[in-house]
Amino acid sequence: MSDSARFALHRPEFGESLVRGEQKIIGLMSGTARQHPAQQILIEANTDHAYVYRLVSGWACRIRTLPDARDQCILVFLPGDLFAVKSMFVQRHIDDVIILSDAIVERIHYQDLHRAFESDPDVANRCIWQVVEEERRLHSWVTGLGLGSANERLALLLIDFRGRLALSRTIPSDALSYEMPLTQIQLADHLGVTAIHVNRVLKVFREDGIASVRDGVVTIHDLDRLSRIAFPLLDVYERATPEYVGPAETAENPGPDRKPGQL
Repeated sequence: MSDSARFALHRPEFGESLVRGEQKIIGLMSGTARQHPAQQILIEANTDHAYVYRLVSGWACRIRTLPDARDQCILVFLPGDLFAVKSMFVQRHIDDVIILSDAIVERIHYQDLHRAFESDPDVANRCIWQVVEEERRLHSWVTGLGLGSANERLALLLIDFRGRLALSRTIPSDALSYEMPLTQIQLADHLGVTAIHVNRVLKVFREDGIASVRDGVVTIHDLDRLSRIAFPLLDVYERATPEYVGPAETAENPGPDRKPGQL
């Protein structure tokens, strides 16, 4: 796998620049790594925040909390992700960023990163690509929330985590299991269904020999079938990338028919 393989759908002429930008940002953050415990709020919503981060290990997520205390998990950050890039341009984040598992996080003050952004095209390309990548994932997720069944959404999520972990080399490219610190309640917040519904879908996946989640570990028993379920919500990049769907030509195997609106 080339070093640029994890930059989804990038134009070929920018591949080397993205890799250089990644290494330069890692260099700028060198020596800043800090350990953070699970459930710590890294960025508090509606407060002045001056840092951009890179997740070295562990998981984190961006959460919107409504006035009635309902939570929506918007994005999940995995090892290797650069996040809170918007700190360069906005004074306050409108959502919390919470550490989901014990994590090691590097950071850089937004002014230092912005100076590099202005002076170094490689750093600028890498920062801009991160925003584009988050938009890609958010577009898929909004489509899933609007049109996908609970089965499709969960299948998409499990495949998304596998692909991103493999592309960042956190797990081997052919791994069929990985640690996932999300609780069923957090999964429900992200999937837009109740925790009871999440448990029901997990039970179906387990009993059908497709996938199981136990003690914080996801085990995919049949990646091809899981990919078929997720197929309507996968984008063209994910359908063609083995780290997500395995070597099978999933694009030729759309998921089972379902009535519109069926959960």
